[in-house]
Amino acid sequence: MMSVQLSDNARTVLERRYLAKDSEGRVIESPEELVQRVARNIAAVDAHYGADVKEIAATESAFTEIMDRLEFLPNSPTLMNAGRELQQLSACFVLPVEDSMEAIFEAVKNAALIHKSGGGTGFAFSRLRPQNDKVLSTGGVASGPISFMKVFNAATEAVKQGGTRRGANMGILRVDHPDILDFITCKQDPRELTNFNISVGVTEVFMQAVEEGASYDLINPRTNEPCGRLNARDVFNKIVEMAWLNGEPGIIFLDRLNEHNPTPHVGEIESTNPCGEQPLLPYESCNLGSINLGKFTMGNDLDWERLRKVVHLAIHFLDNVIDANRYPLPEIEDMTKANRKVGLGVMGFADMLIQRGIAYDTQVAIDAAREVMGFIQQEARQASMELAQERGPFPNFKGSIYDNGKTPPLRNATITTIAPTGTISIIAGASSGIEPLFAVAYTRTVMDNDELIEVHPLFEQLAKEHGFYSPELMKTVARKGSVRGIDEVPDWVQDLFATAHDITPEQHVGIQAAFQEFTDNAVSKTVNLAHEATQADVARVFREAYRLGCKGITIYRDGSRQGQVLAVTKEEPKTAAPSEVPKTVVRPRPQVTTGRTQRIPTAHGNMYVTINEDEYGICEVFAQTGKTGGDAAANNEAIARLISTALRAGIPVEDIIKQLRGIRSSAPVWFNGGMVLSGPDGIAIALERYLHWRNTGQEMQSIQTALDTAAPAGECPDCGSILRYEEGCNNCPQCGYSRCS
Repeated sequence: MMSVQLSDNARTVLERRYLAKDSEGRVIESPEELVQRVARNIAAVDAHYGADVKEIAATESAFTEIMDRLEFLPNSPTLMNAGRELQQLSACFVLPVEDSMEAIFEAVKNAALIHKSGGGTGFAFSRLRPQNDKVLSTGGVASGPISFMKVFNAATEAVKQGGTRRGANMGILRVDHPDILDFITCKQDPRELTNFNISVGVTEVFMQAVEEGASYDLINPRTNEPCGRLNARDVFNKIVEMAWLNGEPGIIFLDRLNEHNPTPHVGEIESTNPCGEQPLLPYESCNLGSINLGKFTMGNDLDWERLRKVVHLAIHFLDNVIDANRYPLPEIEDMTKANRKVGLGVMGFADMLIQRGIAYDTQVAIDAAREVMGFIQQEARQASMELAQERGPFPNFKGSIYDNGKTPPLRNATITTIAPTGTISIIAGASSGIEPLFAVAYTRTVMDNDELIEVHPLFEQLAKEHGFYSPELMKTVARKGSVRGIDEVPDWVQDLFATAHDITPEQHVGIQAAFQEFTDNAVSKTVNLAHEATQADVARVFREAYRLGCKGITIYRDGSRQGQVLAVTKEEPKTAAPSEVPKTVVRPRPQVTTGRTQRIPTAHGNMYVTINEDEYGICEVFAQTGKTGGDAAANNEAIARLISTALRAGIPVEDIIKQLRGIRSSAPVWFNGGMVLSGPDGIAIALERYLHWRNTGQEMQSIQTALDTAAPAGECPDCGSILRYEEGCNNCPQCGYSRCS
């Protein structure tokens, strides 16, 4: 009897996002039934290629087994939709954006249809004429690519994806586009383009000019003629500065993508999917799945025979998905079936290393990456060749880079991709993709505000086996995140359990490059930098990625995005003994104050916040909610009284705002271009608006909300848990939310 072995967290994620529900939202499917549904739907494709009922049943059984054992899982849309009404099985798409108003808004419409079906989209805006360029048809001037990116962003915001996910986009601009400097800085304000990841499309000419300190030409895409020059090193430094500031833009090495474009006779690669690992032609979609490497470990080696079998089954599965899929646009169906690209990748790489006794930040780990991905690449190509013999090569094979008469035809134009595995790695109980552990242990807050310590099972197992386990140690590890520097943990265990911030940037890039060497498409990975990292450190990462043959690179400096909620906390400083704590005198309320009252909407009705000050500054706050009282009104009044006491005790109002801002209730409401997350958040907003009015004499035109800043960088908007920035995106380890998919 089949029984998927899942953690409690994995079952929660499945129930929330994947399992079928009835019209009232009740789960009507078990995890085992999900696996059977997907396996049955995908195996049925074999009938198109002459398989009989018995053969199809055998394929279904094999597909069921590898998913049931959590050895392989397809991308999320396949798990969600295979065998159900939507039947849209692809995660990511690339759409063209041509230089006309009609084409631009056709792309907006197509993106909305894709987002509605559950996919993410990539765009190259490099064909759009630059800002202030001529528009001959109207006699006016062009508004430029960035203005149209905002249109795409707004459309994405308006579309909910099938009730489960919100759309995400990748925006790419060539480094030789005249608007490149504006593009590099377009996300400096964290409230702008919140539904986009952005990357600069870098060319070989540009990188050579960077090394030489030379200038390079800017090319007007309307005329294809030079229209100016910039110093390459200055532009590179601006990219570095912005990436250091908040993690964007990333870099995509465009010429390198096209050097490995399998079908150059069909078109040029201009963009990728939202996380950057899947370069695609216009109107192509990606079809991904991942092998859980931790399931194949045998002592200090791998079960290579079992891995070979699963690789072949996975390629068979992914090729079938192309035919089982229901595409959102006919152009996408035509292009996808003409090239039949699939992307088989891995998850659980960090788990595999730990099980084999290999520290992530060593040359041995790089060698292990090359070994395992080289094997997967070889066997996946062999499987694709065998499918081509049975079913025929992909239709665009003639004229492709494989059409050389030296090797047998392939069924699929690309075969391997290292993709983000956010939610499927939670389901599989595996570490994400090829990333190191984010933390060995962390604290999770559950619904009743109880705190639970989540410990990596391999660490807990070793701690118990070797006699250094204790609940107090687990709490220490959860506070610190890493085990390095903790005396109670043996040195060899400290070495083995490297976390993202224990690892040098060079080692991060080295692992990515090792996988890239044996990957047809690209590799999704984040180079995590300490908060103290310099812009020179970022520049060194970019140059190293270029030198080692990566196709793109993403960095993230810890805490660099406004409002980030860290996944692990710093050690608390030792506090003075109670007798040493200084007393603070609260000055009495003044006889005369001046101020103003603001109306702030909340889920419990309008809240009227009165802010008064005297000659020393703001001294009191009153908050009255509605007319009927109740718990919310009482809480807001109590908070306001405490704020008044704190203000008259000399606490800066900015510190009070910082403490209240972003506190989230179950029912936030929209207000003045942003969102009021709760009563306390509303009081903080009122204080912010008062300071703005007092300092400028003007009303604040919109509010800067925790939804816009904190949630994308640190707090899950679905469940409120801490997000992790890895695999090029913000992911929730609890509910499976991903900012990019």
